[in-house]
Amino acid sequence: MNFYSNEIKALKKSGRFRTREVLDYKIKDFASNDYLGLAHNKELHRKTVEVLNELDLHSSKASLLVNGYHQIHKDFEDELCSINGFEAGVVLGSGFNANIALIESLVRKGDKLFMDELYHASGVLATNLEHVDVTFFKHNDMDELENLLKNSDAKRNIVAVEGIYSMDGDLCSKEVFALCDRYEAILIVDEAHSSGIVGKKLMGVYDLYDIEIKPNHIKMGTLGKAYGSFGAYILSSAHINEYLINRAKPIIYATSLSLYDTLLGHNALKYIIENKELLREEISKRQAIIKKELDLKMEGLIAPIVIGDNRKVLEIKNKLFEQGYSIGAIRQPTVPSAILRVIARLGESCEDLTLLSQMISQEVHLEN
Repeated sequence: MNFYSNEIKALKKSGRFRTREVLDYKIKDFASNDYLGLAHNKELHRKTVEVLNELDLHSSKASLLVNGYHQIHKDFEDELCSINGFEAGVVLGSGFNANIALIESLVRKGDKLFMDELYHASGVLATNLEHVDVTFFKHNDMDELENLLKNSDAKRNIVAVEGIYSMDGDLCSKEVFALCDRYEAILIVDEAHSSGIVGKKLMGVYDLYDIEIKPNHIKMGTLGKAYGSFGAYILSSAHINEYLINRAKPIIYATSLSLYDTLLGHNALKYIIENKELLREEISKRQAIIKKELDLKMEGLIAPIVIGDNRKVLEIKNKLFEQGYSIGAIRQPTVPSAILRVIARLGESCEDLTLLSQMISQEVHLEN
């Protein structure tokens, strides 16, 4: 029986039906979040495998709390803390799981969560838990956030923002750090799309804004984007880290992050730090191309081109695919209005980015 046939028909009718496509290596990739092209770096892969081959095992085997915490995990956590200025860290399975872990465990009865309305779907999903009292504030509206914090009578206030927002590509407001410090609110910054992209050391918005790390600050980052691996990490004070390890279900009950992904992420971190000047130069080149060809100012490497029509974004995406270029066609409910999402990743050349941008400019001009 077709249990969900009506729902599938509705998705197709609205232009929101999705399918999976097997990756074609011949297509120029301007769709994935492999921002620095490190998923193609064979030297990082080779270094990772060499270390694993010397170990007695190649699997993490268990959860972090049940014989699954390896020196490989600890070494990576320690270096992340050292470079980012945090006291303690924990690695786990994915950015999605990290957001679930943070929201589910930190927001207790009597607490209040204030979340940017454009926060990632993983965090929004966690707010559906019965005990989570959440208010969504207008995107980057610090006046509204301050008013909420000022008038809150909660036991604890927790604020959740993204470093760079995954669809709009804009930065969180620098003011959010000062506000959370002033009102003694816990601040969660999801740096999935900013770590490896912005800042003097390319470590994200804490780095970009030169924020002095405080006990109320939490940084979450992923390894599956700029780091070319898979997994995630949460950095915080030792106090909050201790609490998360004891209360966050995705940390307690899930198998610990694979040793390969942890090592690969660690090698990528070292690569980024060692090559930060060159990487920043290459990022700037791509930002300049997007500004020139599409008149868009990118804070990171995400270029959203508003089309506003679900079917049109698919048509343009498919036309470009036929010409050898892959980009994102993002539709509701992920975004309020359909966009083309171009990732100006370092894994593809500036010449190809220029050609792609010119083709998109022509398509958008024809639509208008």
